[in-house]
Amino acid sequence: MEFTEKADREGGKPIEIFVKDLDAYGFISNQELGNSQFFAPCVFYTSFSLRSKKRTPKHQDNGALLSAENNAEAPNTSQRKAMLVFMCIPVSPGRSRLIFVSLRNFAIGIDRIIPRWVFHVGQNLILDSDLYLLHVEERKILDVGPSNWQKACFVPTKSDAKVVAFRRWLNKYSDGHVDWRGKFSGILPPSPPKEQLMDRYWSHVVNCSSCNGAYKGLNALEVVLQVISIALLGVFAATNQSLVSRTARIVMVAMAVLCFAASRWLSHFIYKNFHFHDYNHALR
Repeated sequence: MEFTEKADREGGKPIEIFVKDLDAYGFISNQELGNSQFFAPCVFYTSFSLRSKKRTPKHQDNGALLSAENNAEAPNTSQRKAMLVFMCIPVSPGRSRLIFVSLRNFAIGIDRIIPRWVFHVGQNLILDSDLYLLHVEERKILDVGPSNWQKACFVPTKSDAKVVAFRRWLNKYSDGHVDWRGKFSGILPPSPPKEQLMDRYWSHVVNCSSCNGAYKGLNALEVVLQVISIALLGVFAATNQSLVSRTARIVMVAMAVLCFAASRWLSHFIYKNFHFHDYNHALR
């Protein structure tokens, strides 16, 4: 069967990825904007360069272009580079610890303005997009056997080259599974409820100072909004209606309703971003 690669609905296009030098120490892969390397058994990094922004040449007051000696930056471009480093360590059958760091030499100022937990919320969405899929896939591969993993996975495109390369490495140099050295039998535990599997609080928030601080602060704000709402309603009920204008009463009730609605929205935001956010591939 011939498989034709097409652009997706967001305008994406096939990615050409080529793997080379696969051995016991890992493998190297190249693609259009950069390269990646897998350092066996747990470290993977990818680096890429973005199109450079051309600098505007500087001119003298009379409009003449400054010489290269006086303006060395004029003919050059600033190369924007980024790198992602992943360390995925198996800790028990069906469980791994993921540690990653993102590096770049551009748009650094935004990190000083936007709190770190805001970036983590977006990164967790990316992780959630694959977490449940990988959880199910792991069990399907176990059913057919590691050497027959292709029967459980459909990886027909060149962008799947690194997945195929890792499976080749795992089968060739690790017999298709993690060597637990007798500590575990290798049998996967029962599949937990989705809320437990994709729980963010115990897997990330309690261990992240930025997310933990935001979690406590937002919970405190939720309580404050509820207290303000109740207090405003209490003042409204206790105040002599003849002593307060109709406009003031309307404003007081409106503020109470808004504070209560804001606290409910905030409660949903906290749960969705710091506890559990369901992800359905069929709807994405």
